[in-house]
Amino acid sequence: MNLRFLIIPISLFILGCNDSSKEVQAPIPSQLENEVYIKILGVAQDGGMPHINNPKEFKAVADARRTRELVVSLGLIDREHQKKYLFEATPDMPEQLYLLDKELPTASIIDGVFLTHAHMGHYTGLMHFGREAMGSKDIPVYAMPKMKTFLETNGPWSQLVDLKNIAIQSMQGDSLITLSRKLKITPFLVPHRDEFSETVGYRIEGPNRTALFIPDINKWSLWEKSIVEEVKKVDYAFIDATFFSEGEIPRPMSEVPHPFIDETTVFFKDENKTVKSKVIFIHFNHSNPALYKNNSKRIALEEEGYRFANQGAIFGL
Repeated sequence: MNLRFLIIPISLFILGCNDSSKEVQAPIPSQLENEVYIKILGVAQDGGMPHINNPKEFKAVADARRTRELVVSLGLIDREHQKKYLFEATPDMPEQLYLLDKELPTASIIDGVFLTHAHMGHYTGLMHFGREAMGSKDIPVYAMPKMKTFLETNGPWSQLVDLKNIAIQSMQGDSLITLSRKLKITPFLVPHRDEFSETVGYRIEGPNRTALFIPDINKWSLWEKSIVEEVKKVDYAFIDATFFSEGEIPRPMSEVPHPFIDETTVFFKDENKTVKSKVIFIHFNHSNPALYKNNSKRIALEEEGYRFANQGAIFGL
């Protein structure tokens, strides 16, 4: 075992007790927790940061006054079985696969890619598996029924299927996928715009801990489930934080409906700090002030217990 993976910030494992019997109680940490873990590979909304048509952002990155942010993606590592998985095939996927390979070098570039839906930041990276780039063979791509049909019947994605660059693995909502004795994945439907496919979130279950991943959703009130109760059932909840508040972009925000951060926090206003600390905001639009670690609004929410995803962060499962 590579000893550098034995050191993980203990703050990731101390969640304390909370009031509801439905809530997950934090297990006793063990050195084996680092055998299965999530690594954040990107935190930005589909367009990334710097964002198209924003020269000031490009200059800030070029001048080293601001770091670039990759599009939202999670890496899932299972060291015991020497497997690694990717959640979302983003436009930044080649770099994210490189980062994941540094984490766990194996013969296979990836052992599976889990897609949430057919919006540009979440599936278009599949193009890099094609004839013009990698020319891969049978990369497992997990997709829901409408997403599967969309890939099979629309170019250029259909060519990936025809040439067997990818091998689509069918999923059904709320059906368990067992990757190993230590890793289980369950997709579940969430409301979103769904022009080309359905949209799912994921429950990721490791040997000791569980996580939610909901990078895209419409308003929480349109979901048949309670986001507060779902968060209480897991240890980590990586949830949609595209925008901080109304009026953030110069066009009608109803065109791109998401729960604003200041709306999400209202749902949790009566919860204790332990529950709030399970919320890890992710999928930030370039306009979102929470992308900046020194932003006063972000700092105020962190003082309440909320957390914000940062590229490279590790969460043990």
